[in-house]
Amino acid sequence: MADMMRRLLGFVCAGCLLFAQSEEPQPPVVDPGGGTQPLSDAIALFNGSDMSGWVNDKGEPATCEVSDGVMTCTSGTGNILTTGTFQSAQIHLEFATPSMPDHTGQLRGNSGVYLHARYEIQILDSYENPTYPKGALGALYGQSPPLVNAARPPEQWQSYDIVFHAPQCDQSGAVTKKAAVTVLLNGILVQDHVTIEQGNACGPGPLMLQDHSGFEGAPVTAMRFRNLWLRKLHD
Repeated sequence: MADMMRRLLGFVCAGCLLFAQSEEPQPPVVDPGGGTQPLSDAIALFNGSDMSGWVNDKGEPATCEVSDGVMTCTSGTGNILTTGTFQSAQIHLEFATPSMPDHTGQLRGNSGVYLHARYEIQILDSYENPTYPKGALGALYGQSPPLVNAARPPEQWQSYDIVFHAPQCDQSGAVTKKAAVTVLLNGILVQDHVTIEQGNACGPGPLMLQDHSGFEGAPVTAMRFRNLWLRKLHD
């Protein structure tokens, strides 16, 4: 038994030496930050002071109000888009829906996070507010309902952490692999590497925040956002 243990330990130590001598590249160092401080390799999408880096869907400067590190986008502002674009990315944002107790369903606080201005992750006041599942908070809108309802009450800050893998394309511009997305809402998994079935297109795109207005009966809605950043990923 003693001889067997010595041989086993010798094998393990030889394995340790082999790994210690490996010349594999080390992972890059990223400072995880904390609080309102983003990751060290993140790109800030909102500077907390003004709407620099954002335009409306006409290409004009975005006119959301900014105060104390928060942007407030009220109905009529229009959809707003980042001037910068990305392919695959890890995205973080925090939002607060308004309290609209006189409304129900999709008429409560409603917006959306559009990846590449194309693929919508729904923002909705879904706290004690049933609606069609593919349109609830945390849904990949119109395609995939959230795994759970992790909504907080209106006026409270909530967070999205999104991992988006852009469509892959060949040299002719044809999609060879569809986009996929993973979403955590308030730290809870609500979309688990879901393939995006509709609207796949090649090339980078901006992040867009939706203005839920412009249709008959649309109530005035004031959505708040803060701490928006992304990390570009390399597929």
